[in-house]
Amino acid sequence: MTRETYEPPLGPPPNWRQRQQQSEKYEPPPGPPPDHSAHVTFTSEGGHNSNYAPPPGPPPNRRNPNDTSYTPPPEPPPRHSKLSDAEYAPPSGPPPSHAFSSTTNTFIPPQGPPPSSKMPQQPAPQHAPLPYHDWTIIPDNSLLPPPPSIGYDSSPTANATLADGDRAYAWTQAHPLRQPQNLTPAQYAAIQTGQLSFLKPPTYIGDILPQRRPGRWKCRTHVSCADSSLLTSLPLYSVFWDSPLRTHRPKTLYFELHVLGIGRGGSSLAEADAGIAVGFVAPPYPTFRLPGWQRGSLGVHGDDGRKYVNDTYGGSDFTTAFKPGDTVGIGMTFAPPRNPPLYAAQQGAKLLDIAVFFTRNGKREGGWDGNEDLDARSEGGTVGLRGECDLFAAVGVFGGVDFEVFFSPEDWRFNPY
Repeated sequence: MTRETYEPPLGPPPNWRQRQQQSEKYEPPPGPPPDHSAHVTFTSEGGHNSNYAPPPGPPPNRRNPNDTSYTPPPEPPPRHSKLSDAEYAPPSGPPPSHAFSSTTNTFIPPQGPPPSSKMPQQPAPQHAPLPYHDWTIIPDNSLLPPPPSIGYDSSPTANATLADGDRAYAWTQAHPLRQPQNLTPAQYAAIQTGQLSFLKPPTYIGDILPQRRPGRWKCRTHVSCADSSLLTSLPLYSVFWDSPLRTHRPKTLYFELHVLGIGRGGSSLAEADAGIAVGFVAPPYPTFRLPGWQRGSLGVHGDDGRKYVNDTYGGSDFTTAFKPGDTVGIGMTFAPPRNPPLYAAQQGAKLLDIAVFFTRNGKREGGWDGNEDLDARSEGGTVGLRGECDLFAAVGVFGGVDFEVFFSPEDWRFNPY
């Protein structure tokens, strides 16, 4: 079919409003359109004229002010009404929880106490009040523990020379502490029965005489005897045999000394320039020094009555001077710790409970904690005395003295066990 012969189909197109001829106007169907209340006139060119006319009557959501027959719907009350006292009228009758008295024209409260008073009350205390304490009263300081001992720079009786002190310090630096030695069963049995002997140091001038009873010795020194320490041939404390860390039981080491005489030719101890000391040392030890003056040693000195624990100075106050006729003893007890240290304890931490005690004439006269903190000038502290080294009995002397030593428990005046 050619263009010249094409003819459109009859009638309006499907998607267009019905049209008449171009000279005629479109006539809409009678009545308003379903969704419009305006009359719109369309032109033949597809346009429209704006000659809108609203339908009669008020719109659905608005009322006509001239229509007196229209009644608006009631408005809901506001959420918060502010009414005056004259406008407000309470409902008739008493409140639900109160009774009303017609005679007095008043409300009657409910019987019983108010609800808040029905809460349980705390009972009164059954005990009497504590007595009043007068804080102005000074407490009795006799019940307090003794104050810590005060260290001294020198002894009031006898002191070694500075040259000897320097020589002893150099000796300990050149000879470190010895590792514990394992004893034979025969050696350990001899220690338990007191069958010990003394080793004579080079500076000792005098006699060392064994007595008939084993474990008993008699010693006599010359007035020119310099500072010397007599050490036993076997240790009184063996790490391998006695340490509570191995045996899980306490171990006590102890011996006694009987003073026969101190000094010759002097009317007093100071004039005599002589003395005796008892203690324990960890080997090796410079025997030209008294016990307690150097590393790994402790002792009680009879010339000034002071205790020395690795103290090259003047010691600390402890007891009184030894006198002829006194029987003095010194001991140590190592026990498993009541408060064991932590696994990652610092170096030097407490490993055992250690008690050092001193006796005189069969009675305990004093003691101290073997783990106590020492003065900062005590280099090394209590190293060697904490149960990690073998310990030997030591008797220190200088000048002319006479004494007896007892290692056998049968000769002791004090029972340390």
